[in-house]
Amino acid sequence: MNLLFDFTVDKDTATIHITREFAADLDLVWDAFTKAEILDQWMGPKPWRVQTKEMDFREGGRWLYTMVSPENVSTGRWSLAEFTEIQPKSSFTTKNSFSDENGNHTDTGFTFSLTTNSFKAEGEKTTVQIVKKMASLAELEQFVAMGYKEGMAMVMSNLDEYLRSLASNK
Repeated sequence: MNLLFDFTVDKDTATIHITREFAADLDLVWDAFTKAEILDQWMGPKPWRVQTKEMDFREGGRWLYTMVSPENVSTGRWSLAEFTEIQPKSSFTTKNSFSDENGNHTDTGFTFSLTTNSFKAEGEKTTVQIVKKMASLAELEQFVAMGYKEGMAMVMSNLDEYLRSLASNK
């Protein structure tokens, strides 16, 4: 199945738009984006992975995580996603920043971004739209230059693999 992956950068608004289809139902895709035990299985460019320290998926809650090497060693860099709005099985919005292991903001040259993830069931597919609004054009350009598009393509492919493994285990 040929699944859509569209990645667009809007420099005028310092925003990244991603649209990605998955061959899975809405419940599975929603859970993959909102449950730590599932996120830890697919989020991150291989051979790296994400390791969640804290997940409280509710408005006002947060997800605190780090990247871990194939040797199970943390990079020491942490990311924080604070949940600002949740519409169950439809969308959620996060304020994203880099932090220390306790979720305190650290100065990495990035301030924050606001990301809205929207989900839509379409037959046997679910489409996810991700809108990432950066704090400035300079931060957007730096984020893209660091390989964000390539990293997101890898991560979305990882999610495809995870979803296929669920289907084959049925």
